Amino acid sequence: MYDKILVAVDFSPDYSDVIDKALSQAEGDSSKLHLVHIVEPLAPVYSMDIYTVNIGEIQDGVVDSAKQRLEKIGSDLGIGVDRVYTRLGNPAAEIRNIASEINADAIVIGSHGHSGWKIFLGSTAAKVLHGAKCDVLVVKVGSQ
Repeated sequence: MYDKILVAVDFSPDYSDVIDKALSQAEGDSSKLHLVHIVEPLAPVYSMDIYTVNIGEIQDGVVDSAKQRLEKIGSDLGIGVDRVYTRLGNPAAEIRNIASEINADAIVIGSHGHSGWKIFLGSTAAKVLHGAKCDVLVVKVGSQ
């Protein structure tokens, strides 16, 4: 049904459920999958400690760690590093941007929301849905 699927991986304990659902949409063909993980920028901490900590270095380390982890997941699935994206920024906006850049047919994302509309979609999933230019499949994960 889909030829190019962007799978949002959040490293929660249920991320494999999201990948499994994406694989089922790809009829088991991992060559149709692209993986993405977005690292949210660290919020500045306003205390005396801020002057002794280089937030940029910490953030770079988090992004590098996430990149290595996502590339390992991709490698295990036979997905090359050219189809694995790790970025720093707003998760929903970056997921939509990457989907547009690669001309994705669909985005697959897990839902972790716990209140209001978020119960049905999850906050990031809801934000991805609004403004996406392709289909969005929201996978219910966790104990909701």
